[in-house]
Amino acid sequence: MPNDYFQFQQFRIDQSDCAQKVSTDACLLGAAANLVGATRVLDIGTGTGLLALMVAQRAPAALIEAIEIDLLAAAQAARNVAASPWAARVRVRPLSLAAYAAALPPTFSHIICNPPFFRRSLAPPDAARATARHAGEASLTFEEIADFAAAFLEPAGTLTVLLPPPEIVHFARAAAVAGLPPQAQLAVRHRPGGRITRVIGQFGRGAVAAKRETGLSIQDADGMYSAEFRALLAGFYLEL
Repeated sequence: MPNDYFQFQQFRIDQSDCAQKVSTDACLLGAAANLVGATRVLDIGTGTGLLALMVAQRAPAALIEAIEIDLLAAAQAARNVAASPWAARVRVRPLSLAAYAAALPPTFSHIICNPPFFRRSLAPPDAARATARHAGEASLTFEEIADFAAAFLEPAGTLTVLLPPPEIVHFARAAAVAGLPPQAQLAVRHRPGGRITRVIGQFGRGAVAAKRETGLSIQDADGMYSAEFRALLAGFYLEL
């Protein structure tokens, strides 16, 4: 069973009321997302508040909005934020993406999201966990995320998501239709030479000569954290 909390260097994530616990995936997304020039950042589906707090640590000039449809998770995220060093810069809103859009928020320089992605797999029995992990009728669709980003990103703003390889292809199609072509891609493997398990994709309106493609292995050939992984998470994990 996962612990009820996860201690980082500068903040703590209590997660007993959240369907999705702290994961390596989410930590990679929070550490690797390009936040250059971040002024206003939105975390869609914040869960525990982890990504919002990682953004707050990495981008000291940014104001962060974090939305979460699950009321218990949103309340826990708000408590995690209140106990952090960045409570004044992060606001958690217990809203769906549609309700948030209807409120017409100001535009964002960056949007970050770890969206539901098991589109064709058997959903878990727990309804909250199913909503958090599975794209379906009761959950966010890729099109909804892309359309929201197209409407509420600044002209040079970026949308960054983490998905498995097959799903990033589907998301890229939805983003392209919304006018947000891919700009960069980080392929994540457990070990060098292994299959790609996750992709962190960056999308935006700005034209790029060619999509930047890079890779990262979580472990080295000996099964220890790789140097690149340790460098990326050095400011967050207590031990690496």
